[in-house]
Amino acid sequence: MYIDRATIHVEAGHGGAGSASFRREKYVPKGGPDGGDGGHGGSVIIQAVPEELTLIALHYQTVWKAKAGGSGRGQKLHGANGEDLIVKVPVGTLVFDSESSELLADLDEAGKQFVAAKGGRGGLGNTHFVTSTNRAPKKCQPGAEGEIRDLDLELKTMADIGLVGYPNAGKSTLLRSISAAKPKTAPYPFTTLHPHVGIVENPDYRRFTVADIPGLIDGASENVGLGHDFLRHIERCRLLCFVLDMGGVDGRDPLKDLASLRSELEKYDTYLAKRPFIIIANKMDLDEARKNLRRLRKSEGDGVVIFPTIAELGEDSAKICRLMQKTLDTLPPEPPEIKNKILATHRKPQRPEPNEDDFDDEW
Repeated sequence: MYIDRATIHVEAGHGGAGSASFRREKYVPKGGPDGGDGGHGGSVIIQAVPEELTLIALHYQTVWKAKAGGSGRGQKLHGANGEDLIVKVPVGTLVFDSESSELLADLDEAGKQFVAAKGGRGGLGNTHFVTSTNRAPKKCQPGAEGEIRDLDLELKTMADIGLVGYPNAGKSTLLRSISAAKPKTAPYPFTTLHPHVGIVENPDYRRFTVADIPGLIDGASENVGLGHDFLRHIERCRLLCFVLDMGGVDGRDPLKDLASLRSELEKYDTYLAKRPFIIIANKMDLDEARKNLRRLRKSEGDGVVIFPTIAELGEDSAKICRLMQKTLDTLPPEPPEIKNKILATHRKPQRPEPNEDDFDDEW
């Protein structure tokens, strides 16, 4: 099961209470206070690890509590600190505050950590309250409470290139031909229901990653169909690759498909629609493909890279890899503020309002 969104409740450990103790030994009159401090509560830490691929563990375990600190004891003994709780998530996970929808952390590197809930400070023992006028204080502090909060976690695919296209356009087939990834392929729409990432190895030992994103349909920007589940997975991609069915299978027009894809990106996020792109004209072995290719080139002009291919045969896979690498090499770095603006937009899933026509009074 592929889970890329989860809501969790995190509780840090309370700090241990300080001790109000006095030294009691046979030959030590007026031994004085010797109460130790309480231990600090454990924190809840979210860490990105490469071995995790989905948020399925957080889907089934939604409450995470760290251990409390131990209480102080006599003879100035310090209470044990509570052990931190490490919550492991996939690389590319975003952490949002559930109430404010504020982006708290972007765990985009393996090993990167975020303290989701800080443990409470341990209370002070009575040894800290000795004064010149109060030599035997009975005062001590209770431990401070640990932080408690609700968090929304979203996994957004980490890939250099995102394959964008309508269902059954050949995105999965293309990914299989240029990488070792093996997404499911079949001659019907919506074969891919979650992103697949493939690593492309070049002869010069350089590599880049390509994500096969589930097929887009009209209205995805309004969360129709796979909706935001599709669109948010291309937010990190530096380059978009539009994959078009040039044969017009299922009665589609590749030019209208391209216009619709761009429209959905524009509605979803204007910055995302301005990402650099190339066009892979797929299924060139079909009857209407060459005619549609001429129409596409005339419509797009000379400045747009259009590569005709038959992904099923895989004959041009090496050329496509070189084209992708060359295009990536020429891309200027994206301003961090634009990337952060896209990622920081938290779009919570919305349930559609019930329609009266969906209910039938007759049983």
